[in-house]
Amino acid sequence: MAQPAARSGVLARKVGMTRVFGDDGRHIPVTVLSLDGCQVVGVRTEEERTVKTKKGGEVTRTDGYKAVILGTGEKKAKRTPKAERAAFAKAGVAPKAKLKEFRVTGNLPEVGSTVLADHFVPGQKVDVSAISTGKGFAGAMKRWNFSGLRATHGVSISHRSHGSTGMRQDPGRVFKNKKMAGHLGVDRITTQNLTVVRTDVERGLILVKGSVPGVDGAFVEIRDAVKKALPKDAPAAGSFKAPEKLTAGGEG
Repeated sequence: MAQPAARSGVLARKVGMTRVFGDDGRHIPVTVLSLDGCQVVGVRTEEERTVKTKKGGEVTRTDGYKAVILGTGEKKAKRTPKAERAAFAKAGVAPKAKLKEFRVTGNLPEVGSTVLADHFVPGQKVDVSAISTGKGFAGAMKRWNFSGLRATHGVSISHRSHGSTGMRQDPGRVFKNKKMAGHLGVDRITTQNLTVVRTDVERGLILVKGSVPGVDGAFVEIRDAVKKALPKDAPAAGSFKAPEKLTAGGEG
């Protein structure tokens, strides 16, 4: 589990890769990440609150920690469990396809707020986490970067094999977690210290230099880099657009 940070991370959807041109004319390969309507679905606080029970009574509860629950992507209401629909309705947001909780130490945003792309600033370092692309069954050379067996000196049809996996009579078995051929991909991968090249607030896009884990269309988590300092011009509490308040007549 990630350690609590001063600011919340964000959820985004990987659109794909393209390139942009810098001020010096050189092209920069970037991955386009779309916020896709990322909103604050709920918060966790250390303060005590009164909750009504099913029998009509009241109890005092506390979460014991501070966190922000974000949701992104569209999801049909009929495919959303009843309990989740109630939670989304209470927050005043449409059902979301992906939810994620980010522990924070700073101020909490208002429930229903929308995350803006200028949550991150150009030049900032970020860490991106996602589920890697599945590649099916792979050999030891592709899966673990083994060098393979020799091209000659008696090796005939086993050039890409991983070779011996065990020892002699003692211990007489193959140890667990031995690097062998097997399923490759579909693992949680975090790529650290990626550079934010540009942000588009109107379209909700964040352009990150280089590649990020996951297939096109996958959901990714973007956080402030843990190994780099937060830029001074970055919003201290993050960039959120407060939800629109409706009047008694139903108009904003």
